[in-house]
Amino acid sequence: MVRYTPGSTPLPHFGRRAMLRAMLAGAGVAAASGVLSACGSGSGGDPNAVTFGNNLSDQVPKDAITAALKAFEGQSGGLSVTINTKQHEQYQEQINNYLQGKPDDVLAWFAGYRMRFFADQGLTGDLTDLWGKIGGNYSDALKQASTASDGKQYFVPFTNYPWGVFYRKSLWQERGYAEPKTLDELVALATKMKSDGLVPIAFAQKQGWPGMGTFDQLNFRINGYQFHVDLLAGKEDWQDKRVKEVFDTWKRLLPFHQENALGRDWQEAAQSLQQKKSGMYLLGSFLGQQFPDAEKDDLDFFPFPEINPEHGTDTVEAPIDGYMMAKKPANSEGALKLLEYLSTAEPQLTYLKSDSSVVATNKDADTSGYNSLQKKAAEVIKNAKHVTQFLDRDTDPGFASEAATNGIIEFIKNPDNVDSVLKGMADQAKNIFK
Repeated sequence: MVRYTPGSTPLPHFGRRAMLRAMLAGAGVAAASGVLSACGSGSGGDPNAVTFGNNLSDQVPKDAITAALKAFEGQSGGLSVTINTKQHEQYQEQINNYLQGKPDDVLAWFAGYRMRFFADQGLTGDLTDLWGKIGGNYSDALKQASTASDGKQYFVPFTNYPWGVFYRKSLWQERGYAEPKTLDELVALATKMKSDGLVPIAFAQKQGWPGMGTFDQLNFRINGYQFHVDLLAGKEDWQDKRVKEVFDTWKRLLPFHQENALGRDWQEAAQSLQQKKSGMYLLGSFLGQQFPDAEKDDLDFFPFPEINPEHGTDTVEAPIDGYMMAKKPANSEGALKLLEYLSTAEPQLTYLKSDSSVVATNKDADTSGYNSLQKKAAEVIKNAKHVTQFLDRDTDPGFASEAATNGIIEFIKNPDNVDSVLKGMADQAKNIFK
């Protein structure tokens, strides 16, 4: 598997860049490659051209977005789109320089903290007026995730996918299991699974990021959405008793987790669910990649159960991918026209014809063509009061890669050492969020 950024849609491996360039040219959409900061040169002021910074570098999603942009060209009244594609991780590594140079008119990025980070620096275009036209396409939660610290919108959502507790319907029917609604019911179910000879909760932490998803679920279920996002933004103290409660709750669940998680990747954990050796797995819906096509309809999920009735299950982790506009696009009129189009159901459903691992963000998108898992994912996301992105998207990248990753690993190694773990995380947060 190609390594992908935690919290983002997993991307399958594909062939040579030259082959992709040929395919894109054959589709009638130009593709550029090379160093992102050098190639993002805008449209040169050509009123008939829009440039598009693309981070979907693997074949399936790249073909999917190409099809959506080709459809835009067909109904745009003469506008053409030039795609500047960069390898997914390099795109993220270079985006700061890219935005400070000559970025493309429209460019791919992520909602939430990562969007706000650049909007707050004045490096991206204000889309508030556009949202006056497209706001009806989205839920309040998606608008919230597209809004920066100044209360203005700088992002247009395109696709997303949920995290939840996944299971095999046939196994649960055979064993008579029911979806738990509360933490106590989850513990009771896990206890029963253990007595039935199953690993209750598949778990993997070799890649460093999967455990972040468990922390997220516990934190916003216990402390609510606002505390969660404020903590990750450096506005709350990691040594706060509320954070301690999160780890104490996790400690209660750890005996039901798959052992030796630090030596296992998420694919192996997903395979244990597929093989009916594990009863549940908390992960993103991309875990379906590890299921044969004939078994994918046997996969189901439920949102992480309620812990604190004050917050219920009103928050869903559903990383949102979408698009921003350059601060000074060479073709601002064309950029806004393209972004308005991308907010509609048509291009999102065109995209999903090639990539079924995600769902459309447009709330009126026709879901009749969705598979069963997509239909449920769309419903869960639509009904959420709040949508989070994933720890490493909702906080400073340096904090995520060092303090959060190392802290969670240390906790898993020694859950009795949580006070020391949280002190270390708090100290690092103070240095990062000055």
